[in-house]
Amino acid sequence: MSTRVLLVDDHALMRAGFRLILDSAPDLEVVGEAASGEEAVRAASDLRPDVICMDVQMPGVGGLAATRQIVADPGLECAVVIVTTFDRDDYLFEALEAGASGFLLKNAAPEDLQSAVRVAAAGDALLAPEVTRRVIARFAAAPPTPTPPAAADLTERESEVLRLMAQAMSNAEIAAHLIIGEATVKTHVSNVLLKLGVRDRVAAVVYAYRHGLA
Repeated sequence: MSTRVLLVDDHALMRAGFRLILDSAPDLEVVGEAASGEEAVRAASDLRPDVICMDVQMPGVGGLAATRQIVADPGLECAVVIVTTFDRDDYLFEALEAGASGFLLKNAAPEDLQSAVRVAAAGDALLAPEVTRRVIARFAAAPPTPTPPAAADLTERESEVLRLMAQAMSNAEIAAHLIIGEATVKTHVSNVLLKLGVRDRVAAVVYAYRHGLA
């Protein structure tokens, strides 16, 4: 099964370039395009993509507001990857707060875009190391908020996995570090997301830093 992708950008030339990059991969398929946040919300509901590549600055409803609407819709199970020209911290953190599963700059290599879509589709979203450093710097600069009761439900191993996730480790890297199977790591990650009540790994990392768990 191909990963179904919706492209959202107000520049037709940019959408055409992304389509060419993604459709060139045998496991990826662009199923639709949108030129605004309003169109993105409608297209997400109509097309049910697995991943949405979302621009930030667009006329009318922007990409961050559209991401909030899409992520908040319980009937949609698609991941959103923000793809923007602007390397700005306010966009980065607002995108994470909105529920985006990734943050990519438009000057990234074509294979990075393909990889970001695959990672988001697998629910294995990871922040790039440079983005992780900025997340750490932001939340380390402020005192952590009180740890919610949900964190107490984590087992010792699940807490350890969460700390390694916060270091931007992939499942394979966590498995090698803990000397356990990758399937076991996936189970721990799923349990962490469920117990913390977060959507994906990116949200779990933000949660960990915000509450002093990492």
